[in-house]
Amino acid sequence: MKGRRAVVLVSGGLDSATTLSIARHSDFSCYALSVEYGQRHNIELEAAKRVVNSIGVEEHQIVSIDLAAFGGSALTDVGIEVPQTRTSGIPITYVPARNTVFLALALAWAEVLKTRHVFIGVNAVDYSGYPDCRREFIDAFTALANLGTRAGDQGERFEIHAPLIELHKSDIIRLGLSLGVDYATTISCYQPDSDGRACGGCDSCEIRRAGFETAGAPDPTVYR
Repeated sequence: MKGRRAVVLVSGGLDSATTLSIARHSDFSCYALSVEYGQRHNIELEAAKRVVNSIGVEEHQIVSIDLAAFGGSALTDVGIEVPQTRTSGIPITYVPARNTVFLALALAWAEVLKTRHVFIGVNAVDYSGYPDCRREFIDAFTALANLGTRAGDQGERFEIHAPLIELHKSDIIRLGLSLGVDYATTISCYQPDSDGRACGGCDSCEIRRAGFETAGAPDPTVYR
């Protein structure tokens, strides 16, 4: 893998797998970063390993933090039920400040690697309404990165790449398939069972299933 270095956040989901493939096909040498943040299911980390093995990276780091210590989300607190119907406003599956924390970790590694490129697979079209998936957030974090780092202070400029941010899920899937992404390696469900089978009813499952249907592509997801 030749070219510029980039840190790519990889969760094991459909969007991050597509983003990693985009970075690879854009001549970046990719350093994948996944986060064990106290999520209810570590199955997504197993998916992240499958994704990076399938697409190929220079290095894959899994960093552990404990956002579950604060709770406040159905994804980190087993006492909060994952909704089986879509709700208005910001859903209870929003993890407070998660993307801010993830990008901060990626930024730190990027500085060590002496690269100024970070990729994240956020999407502001077909998504659950999370405030940290919007273009305004990415722009604000980019400004922070260039203000609060040694590299930025020395005049170098970071770029936070969010190549999926304005795409519909079906367009993301079509793009990923054109790049050879194996979506069978990914998982999107908020509450998969111990075998990794998706529930089929949560918000993320609904968005994923509708995306494959609209794209006219077979859905490789295994539902329970």
